[in-house]
Amino acid sequence: MSSPPKKLNAKTLRQMSREDRLKLLDQLRAEYVKLQTQRARGIVENSGRIRFIRRAIARILTIEREEAK
Repeated sequence: MSSPPKKLNAKTLRQMSREDRLKLLDQLRAEYVKLQTQRARGIVENSGRIRFIRRAIARILTIEREEAK
């Protein structure tokens, strides 16, 4: 699984194709579950990454909803 780009602002996400955004969304959700599991065990390496991923997921979903209108 390739790492998502460091910058996931709305402009970058809007330039991506819908398929790429949905692929990225799946990757981010998988990584989020992994980090949540690590956090529950108390061995999370980068706790700030959890916040980044949650916000990136929210951005992608917001853009998908806007384009669905």
